[in-house]
Amino acid sequence: MGVTAVLMLPLLLLGISGLLFIYQEVSRLWSKSAVQNKVVVITDAISGLGKECARVFHTGGARLVLCGKNWERLQILYDALISVADPSKQTFTPKLVLLDLSDISCVQDVAKEVLDCYGCVDILINNASMKVKGPAHKISLELDKKIMDANYFGPITLTKALLPDMISRRTGQIVLVNNIQGKLGIPFRTAYAASKHAALGFFDCLRAEVEEYDVVVSTVSPTFIRSYHVDPSQGNWEASIWKFFFRKLTYGVHPVDVAEEVMRTVRRKKQEVFMANPIPKAAVYIRTFFPEFFFAVVACGVKEKLNVPEEG
Repeated sequence: MGVTAVLMLPLLLLGISGLLFIYQEVSRLWSKSAVQNKVVVITDAISGLGKECARVFHTGGARLVLCGKNWERLQILYDALISVADPSKQTFTPKLVLLDLSDISCVQDVAKEVLDCYGCVDILINNASMKVKGPAHKISLELDKKIMDANYFGPITLTKALLPDMISRRTGQIVLVNNIQGKLGIPFRTAYAASKHAALGFFDCLRAEVEEYDVVVSTVSPTFIRSYHVDPSQGNWEASIWKFFFRKLTYGVHPVDVAEEVMRTVRRKKQEVFMANPIPKAAVYIRTFFPEFFFAVVACGVKEKLNVPEEG
């Protein structure tokens, strides 16, 4: 009996591993079939995340419209996608559109150009984002407005321009790639956090408004999207609560992981996804249920940072 049990354990583990592998492969194939022939618009396609989203959706057989504010970088992305396309699988040649979301005056005209590419839009991925860091009193009002244009007014202007087509066809999905700072604010990022709060509020409201038209609104909120080859730095951060807290809070998510999550969100039509390690997730709950403690930790961190002499 004991020998049988010993032999059964490896077989059981092997069976479970096999089932997990099959599930992952089926899930991957299902994800790709969900976007086959769909018209997918990706803003800021030349960013790290934008490139990964373009790769994932192009491989899945989507008809891509790639938007970005640099034509040369768009062409480089175009060439990269074409060069790795599998001839045995149906893929579509991406279409390129120049778009700078911080220039609100041009967004309406660009939206018409986007619609002219294929006559409709099935999936809009609002990925564009602009960051700034610094004390609030040292950031000009002009820069505040520019950040708000790029992160809030730009995406909602494009969304409003493309939304009537989705409503009339009674189908479509809008994905906002947001940030943890749409849920809580971090010092020295006032303009950025404000724009992310505003964007999240808009799309949360829009979700309920368009549900009756079978249009899905999804938000994907990672912590920080890190560079391809940059890992969180090591060090004795546990010397104080706030250092431990903010080191965990600023752990970045890899662009590949976010792109795969965006694909899963589209396939499953999920409404909200929060990509974060346990500490950032806990921070959101602490901010909600224990605000005084959260603000005390944040204030402690700011005071300690200001007491450190700046180099240079």
